[in-house]
Amino acid sequence: MQSKIFLMFFGVIILFFFFNMFSFLAKMEETRKNMEIAEAKVAELKKSKEKFSLEIDKLNTEKGVEEVIRENYSVAKEGENIIIITEDKSTTEMETGQDSSGFLSFFKNWFK
Repeated sequence: MQSKIFLMFFGVIILFFFFNMFSFLAKMEETRKNMEIAEAKVAELKKSKEKFSLEIDKLNTEKGVEEVIRENYSVAKEGENIIIITEDKSTTEMETGQDSSGFLSFFKNWFK
């Protein structure tokens, strides 16, 4: 009788051990995935840091500051001219009017 009780108690302990072991392995896998995500973020942040460091170095030079000012504020040096190209709105309106050659457009144009 004692051996049956001992075997049942030993079986429960073994089941408890295996359950905890599988739970531990699942947590380990989750930790590995989180570590991969964190390493990817670190690599991305290092690239961003390098990019920003290059931009800062560029802005520390007179030529770099001049380039940024020219791009953002359309500023020209003395003797230079700035040409701004705009789209002609009248040609786009005419083009859209020509494209409407459907069934409903036929009736709209018929009653004009």
